[in-house]
Amino acid sequence: MRHFSRLFSVMAGPRPVVCSGPSGVGKSTLLKKLMKEYEGVFGFSISHTTRKPRPGEQNGIDYHYVTRDVMQAGIDKGDFIESVQSKNLICLLDIDMQGVKNIKKTDLNPMFISIQPPSMEILEKRLRGRKTESEESLQKRLQTAKIEMEFSKEPGAFDVIIINDNLDDAYAKLKDALKEEIDKVKKVSS
Repeated sequence: MRHFSRLFSVMAGPRPVVCSGPSGVGKSTLLKKLMKEYEGVFGFSISHTTRKPRPGEQNGIDYHYVTRDVMQAGIDKGDFIESVQSKNLICLLDIDMQGVKNIKKTDLNPMFISIQPPSMEILEKRLRGRKTESEESLQKRLQTAKIEMEFSKEPGAFDVIIINDNLDDAYAKLKDALKEEIDKVKKVSS
């Protein structure tokens, strides 16, 4: 019998879903749509990020801004997932590549989904369109995106890769990928 971490011994709730992808790819928009359409199915562990707040973002509302060590400790302990799973909700985690690698070392067994831009050029255009970045910060983000895209090509890195070329199409693919888990939650709660 496979050893499960302590949260699964508490209850074998629905599989958590880990969403990852470069900044500017439209992840938050897709996840917000999902939460709205399937109210009472998903629980969002407010994303913890090690980046600095953007203008207009608030700690504890948009993200929890933490140091990498704090974030790692939370992932290791299963804090992010436990509170959501105990309510029989699918826990959505929006984390960066490092977080994905760290969760792969645990026995949480989530579904890994990568949201990607159609091309680096389009991603750059989207990021520039935000007008929230200095040139240096923008270049850093693009560099990180390049590394993330390379990582996603590794065999077994992600269960599902969704190219966000068109928001509606990407959303339909996301829903399709999660259909089985969504149905499980609905069955239990009905």
